[in-house]
Amino acid sequence: MNLKIEQPERNVIDMIPEKMLELGKKRSEIREIFEYGKKRAGEIGADKVFDFSIGNPNVPAPEFIRETIVDLLTNEEPAKIHGYTSAQGDFGARKALADHINGKYGAQVTADHFYLTAGAAASLSLCCRALALPGDEFLTFAPYFPEYKVYVESAGGILSVIPADTENFQIDLEKFACALNQNTKAVIINSPNNPSGVVYSSDTIKKMCALMEEKSKEFGHPIYLISDEPYRELVYGDVEVPFLLNHYDNTLVCYSYSKSLSLPGERIGYVLVSNRMKDGEDIYAAICGAGRALGYVCAPSLFQHLIGRCAGRTADISIYKKNRDILYSGLAGMGYKCAKPDGAFYLFVKALEPDAVAFCERAKKHELLLVPGDGFGCPGYVRISYCVRTDQIEASLPAFEKLAEDYKN
Repeated sequence: MNLKIEQPERNVIDMIPEKMLELGKKRSEIREIFEYGKKRAGEIGADKVFDFSIGNPNVPAPEFIRETIVDLLTNEEPAKIHGYTSAQGDFGARKALADHINGKYGAQVTADHFYLTAGAAASLSLCCRALALPGDEFLTFAPYFPEYKVYVESAGGILSVIPADTENFQIDLEKFACALNQNTKAVIINSPNNPSGVVYSSDTIKKMCALMEEKSKEFGHPIYLISDEPYRELVYGDVEVPFLLNHYDNTLVCYSYSKSLSLPGERIGYVLVSNRMKDGEDIYAAICGAGRALGYVCAPSLFQHLIGRCAGRTADISIYKKNRDILYSGLAGMGYKCAKPDGAFYLFVKALEPDAVAFCERAKKHELLLVPGDGFGCPGYVRISYCVRTDQIEASLPAFEKLAEDYKN
C-alpha cells in the first residue's frame, strides 16, 4: 500500500528569485518621486507642484512625426507596417541609419552593424548580457544613471564606479587609470551626461580611449566601450559631442529616440557595433543572442520604419536651452552651486546641506520635487530635470528662493 505523504506548502517567496522580488518591490527612486508628484498634483493642483523628477520631454513630438506615421499607415501595406521584421530590425531602416551616421560622422558602418531595440534601456541590457561573464567588471563614472547597476548585475557582472570630479564633472583620468584591471570587461560612458548635463570634452575622450587601448594591450584582451547616447543631439551652442566610434575601435553605441524626437513612450532605439571592433561579427552575433535570451527581438515595427524615414531629424530643442538659461541664472543668483550644463536637460545642484535626501525632503515643503544625487553615485547633490514647461520653471523660482532662505535662518 502506497502512502501519499503531503508536502508542506512552500512559501511563494521561497520559489522566486530574491533579486527580482527586490527590484520589483523597491521601485526606481525617480519614479517614486514622479508618482508622488502626480498624487500631490491631484490634491492641490498641478500648477502648485513643481515636479522636476523625471526626464520626460515636454517638447512635443515634431509635426513631421505625425505626418510620417499617417503616410506609413495610409500608403504602406499593413503587413509591412505591423508585421514582424527580422530579429535585428528592418533592413531598410537600418540602412537609412547607417547612411545618416556615415554622412554625419564620416564613419563606415553598414546596416549589418545596427540592431534595433525597444529604446536605450534595452540596448544597454543587451550589451551587458552579450559581454558579461560571471564576475566581469564594468566601470562607469559618477554621476551615472542608476539603472546601469541593474543592467550589469542582471547580466552577471559587477558595476564599479569611478568617483566624480565635482570641480567640473569631467572624467577623473587618474582614478580611472587606477581602476582599470584584468577583470575589466567594459566601460560605460554617458555624454551628454545624465544627471550633470556635462559633455565630456574631446581632450577627455582622447585620453580616456588612450588609457583603454594601453590597458587592453597590457591585459591581453579588449576592454569594450559602451556609449550611452540618448542625449547626443541635445546640446547648446557650438558644443561638440565626440562620436565614440571615431575614437575607439571596440565601441558599442546605445541610442534612443526618446529625447531627440520626444518619443519616450514608443520605445525605439538601437545598438551600433563598431565596424572596426575586434571580432565584431561575433560581438554582433552575441547581441542578437542576447536579444533572443531576453525576448527583445523585433522592436516596434511601425517605429522602425519611422526612424528610417526620419534619420537625422530632431525635435525643437531650443526650448530646453531657454529653460536651462532661466533656471541656471535664477538659481546661481540665489547662491546655488552647479556646473552649467552644455547638453541634456538636467541641472546637478549642490544641496544646501550634506544630506541630499534630507534636502529633497525639505524641498517638498515648498512643493519642489528634486532627486537626490545619492542614487547617481554622487551624495550631496540633487538632480533637477528642466524638461518641463517654461512657465513652471518661472513659477518655481520663488519656491527655490524660500528653500534657500530656510538655510540662512
